[in-house]
Amino acid sequence: MPIETVRISKAGKDQLATLKRRTKIPTWNIICRWAFCVSLAERTPPHAHRLDSEYPIEMTWKTFAGEYGGVYLALLKERCVHDGLELSDDELQRQLRLHVHRGISYLAGDKGLQSIEELIARAVRVG
Repeated sequence: MPIETVRISKAGKDQLATLKRRTKIPTWNIICRWAFCVSLAERTPPHAHRLDSEYPIEMTWKTFAGEYGGVYLALLKERCVHDGLELSDDELQRQLRLHVHRGISYLAGDKGLQSIEELIARAVRVG
């Protein structure tokens, strides 16, 4: 398995707490799945900024992806190919972290996002 652990930075944790409060989604992993998909919907690759060294939230790949682990991994690999990136385990891990963090940032920055229903409506508009 190329990805064993999904790590979320302190800034990401703070944004996730805001999103949990706004949407009433009970767990971080579900919000992270939405964030990942929101980021994948962007045409541009996520900005390759320096990643934090501290990650107060860590979850296993299985917790992050649930029963759809194969689907999320295939989506990540397809995006890496599209962006001209290698499919090494390290690059897949890096891209997952970048996409999840970008998506969390996008969702947290959307002040109109105040419920699960608004999150779903946003996804429908993007799709």
